[in-house]
Amino acid sequence: MKVLLLAAGRSKRAKPIEDKNFLRFCGKYLIKHQIEALKSAGFEDIIIVGGVHNLEKLRKVAQKYDAKVVEQKNLDEGMAGAVLSVEDLVGAEDLFIVSGNDVVDSSAYDAMKNLSGADSYLLAREVSEYFPGGYLKIEAEKITGIIEKPGAGNEPSNLINLVLHLHKNPKRLFEILKEVSSEKDDRYEIALDILMKERTFQAVPYNGFWQALKFPQHVLNLNNFFLSKLEKSIAEDAQISKTAVINGNVVIESGVKIFDHAVIQGPAYIGKNSIVGNNALVRESSIGKRSVIGFNTEVARSYVGDDTWFHSNYIGDSIIGNNCGFGAGAICANLRLDEKKIEETNKLGAILGDNIRIGVNTSLMPGVKIGSNTMITSGLVVAQDIEAGKYVSGKIELKIDDNKATIDPEARNAMMLKLK
Repeated sequence: MKVLLLAAGRSKRAKPIEDKNFLRFCGKYLIKHQIEALKSAGFEDIIIVGGVHNLEKLRKVAQKYDAKVVEQKNLDEGMAGAVLSVEDLVGAEDLFIVSGNDVVDSSAYDAMKNLSGADSYLLAREVSEYFPGGYLKIEAEKITGIIEKPGAGNEPSNLINLVLHLHKNPKRLFEILKEVSSEKDDRYEIALDILMKERTFQAVPYNGFWQALKFPQHVLNLNNFFLSKLEKSIAEDAQISKTAVINGNVVIESGVKIFDHAVIQGPAYIGKNSIVGNNALVRESSIGKRSVIGFNTEVARSYVGDDTWFHSNYIGDSIIGNNCGFGAGAICANLRLDEKKIEETNKLGAILGDNIRIGVNTSLMPGVKIGSNTMITSGLVVAQDIEAGKYVSGKIELKIDDNKATIDPEARNAMMLKLK
């Protein structure tokens, strides 16, 4: 059996994230998590399909796992183009297609093994409320169609299609993919619909964890998933103050320094050579390599990349990329005043790309996205998305008049006596 791991997407909907495959979760690229999950389930012969934008990075990763990497020449052909890219390598062998950006637990891979009685199998997840995706049409326990986004109340079943597809002898699938055409990115789905009329498709029920990484806020859901798998581990060379507090399942990597009165509340991950400063609080968060959670900073339920620095900041429910810096007093607000949802969630802070600087006392409003290579000056309230490569400043006017008020030091002393 050949495994096709789809990794050629350009992450357009996930901006300011540049490539979802190379987000680090608990110190490991997402693409590595996916490969290791497949290997652990017994799927050994893996072909990764990438694009010109990430091919070299994928090849470096693949070397460690003895996986092949194939380039998808025309990325606009979507999933159909990715499948056709491996035709010569697969031939008539069984083909297991897996999305690199759909994360499931190990039971999903186990469910897709040792299947017989049908020509193709699609992993199907039961949902209790409407999901804007592909729904499976089931007749006599067989899949007869996939209906994309039918609208609430029009669902043909309560089963949605996840991209874990097993095709026995996929030669006919390759033939149909080359025959069909579409102005939309749905040639693969059209081919499946045709193939369902010729062959037997069966749904494989699955009710475990699933998160599709389509939009940037989904990073937080995946961060929680990987954090939930941690077991407490502290590197021997980590330097931890006697007054620091480490609670729960916390992984502290080599070279980490944790200073006086810092608190780390698990589950949490602190990457290699990072620093957690005096009085800092890190809770339910993942911190990358060589990052500094400086004095009096709180990082809560957030994803923080490598080489990122904070000092007296609040970072809540936020996604912070690599090489970002926050001036003292800069904060990421994470809750609307009217408490309405932000991108379908109750709390969401800022979402930053890479190589960003935020000036002192600047406030980033809930759900704001900041593109890579951007600088934002001090004392601003940023309530709109900022594209990559921008320099953001604002005019702050001071009004100076003569002081007509007086300060009575005796009144202050009298007040202090009352407090005693």
